[in-house]
Amino acid sequence: MSLISIRDVQKHYRLGRADAPALADVNLEVEPGERVCLMGPSGSGKSTLLNLIGCIDTPTAGMVIVDGEDTAGLGDARLSEFRNRRMGFIFQSFNLIPVLSVYENVEYPLLLQRVAARERRARVHELLDRVGLADYARRNPENLSGGQRQRVSIARALVARPRLVIADEPTASLDHATGASVMQLMVEMNETEGATLIFSTHDAAVARHARRVVTMQDGRISQDRVITGSAA
Repeated sequence: MSLISIRDVQKHYRLGRADAPALADVNLEVEPGERVCLMGPSGSGKSTLLNLIGCIDTPTAGMVIVDGEDTAGLGDARLSEFRNRRMGFIFQSFNLIPVLSVYENVEYPLLLQRVAARERRARVHELLDRVGLADYARRNPENLSGGQRQRVSIARALVARPRLVIADEPTASLDHATGASVMQLMVEMNETEGATLIFSTHDAAVARHARRVVTMQDGRISQDRVITGSAA
């Protein structure tokens, strides 16, 4: 069974009296463990589609089914729990909590799940070690480089062992070398943790880290192809 099933999805926004279409009749299936890139220029619908998959927004029409759940049928409280337990998010702006340490930022999803303190410590230390930040646990995120902050984001996204990781332009705030390093880490995590990874980019070099590239244009999928020689 597909982990993500997008069926005839449309998304429109109201801009005053005008109706602005963002997605038009989008259909997409993503299997468990896949590594999928949504590629396209700004305004093509990539972020809108990720927001629907991540239950941050709702479609105007059509169905968004994630991990067997029709997300339109979930109330706000259930959606929040659903996101926290089954999804991890990585953002281009990092979205770390500035008043918390690196350790506390990574630990936060486990606190929401009420994971026991001993297991929290074990998981946080394991993830920080895997992303190369074991020595930075007590640092404030504002004292880290952009690449280091994105690594904290990756650790936070994976610490609760989600089935799905969503990354919206995860390298957009990074220089080329740092972005390549972060993407390689995401690839390794996808392969070792088994979590499905779906990310967006407008950069062909970043897209090469995927196993499948879904190209978007004007709110529609224009191409869906498997990459045989990815950068991974």
